[in-house]
Amino acid sequence: MTDLPTETARAPRLLAVLVAIVTMFGALLADFVIPATADQHMRNDAWPPHAKFHDAQYIVMSFLLGGVSLTLLALRGGATRSRLWTACAVLAAPWLGMLSAILFPRTAVEDPEFDNPSIARLHPQILLALILLTLLLVAVLLPARAPRRR
Repeated sequence: MTDLPTETARAPRLLAVLVAIVTMFGALLADFVIPATADQHMRNDAWPPHAKFHDAQYIVMSFLLGGVSLTLLALRGGATRSRLWTACAVLAAPWLGMLSAILFPRTAVEDPEFDNPSIARLHPQILLALILLTLLLVAVLLPARAPRRR
């Protein structure tokens, strides 16, 4: 695969790094640390242990996927475009999974006992997923028009 000129690679890489950091720490903070949202997830007494297990699995998976992506983005040398695409694909997985989860029967973005705000008529998690996926798409498309080094 080809390499990108340094000036062309900087902006897409920074966008992907931002998404990687949000991916690594977002679920941990929202589902376990921040009281207002953790009370709806890992600290929700109404959740059975198995549901908490899967939330914990998602937290760890998000951290690992963000870490793998940061590693790919930090590497120097050839095939920068290939690593950027791979990192963005890895980072898209948990966010696409979140959006796709609402298609399964008897699932909901929020538990009915909580008063959840909406932003632009979207649940904040869904809005965040859409924003981050858009940033990843921009990161992939920005260098697409850049001349390839031979």
